[in-house]
Amino acid sequence: MLTLCGFSASNYYNKVKLALLEKGVAFEEEHVYPSANEELLDASPMGKVPFIKTSAGTLSESQAIVEYLEEVFPDSPLYPADPYARAKCREFIHLVELYLELPARRLYPAAHFGGVASDETKRDVAAALARGARALARLSRFEAFASGSAFTYADCAALMHFPLVTATTKLIYAEDLLAAVPGLKPYLERMREREHVARVNRDRQAGMEAFIAYRAARAATAATAERAK
Repeated sequence: MLTLCGFSASNYYNKVKLALLEKGVAFEEEHVYPSANEELLDASPMGKVPFIKTSAGTLSESQAIVEYLEEVFPDSPLYPADPYARAKCREFIHLVELYLELPARRLYPAAHFGGVASDETKRDVAAALARGARALARLSRFEAFASGSAFTYADCAALMHFPLVTATTKLIYAEDLLAAVPGLKPYLERMREREHVARVNRDRQAGMEAFIAYRAARAATAATAERAK
């Protein structure tokens, strides 16, 4: 039995969770927040989530995890059989995570957790997202799924990252900076009805509420400690 460790507000945790559900792999969940705790660092050297516990040991980084899942559970593949199609699926994931999710991440504190983003940061992120959105429009039209005619790991990434990027840009810029990508909005609407996507999204909402409360409690504790100095 695999154990998926992390928290359900994390889009990368949910990418792996959705893959496990779609592959039909039995797993347990263990609630873990990122930290520099030595025990966590032994399992995930960057102190990040998600990571998984397997009979062979722990494994971190979401893309490494899904590659592992594909090799260990080949009977329910989420990569195409054709090598070129498989490579295009990986290309899609890299584009989404490096050129859309990663730039947008700079705005998450301001958009969702009461932080502040400078005007310079907002300009830089907007420019990066515009470039990434143009590249995305060249790579996929989202006519059926994110990368090809079947549900793949590309969808696991897209369905967990795009809604967060969209929500973030609406809060920061009062507009969806991915709105011009052809086919993306109806694709997301279709996929929300998928059983496992709906389940992960329900868990994500509850997890976000818990994570906001957790961050608030940590901030209050830090403020109390600072006043006591």
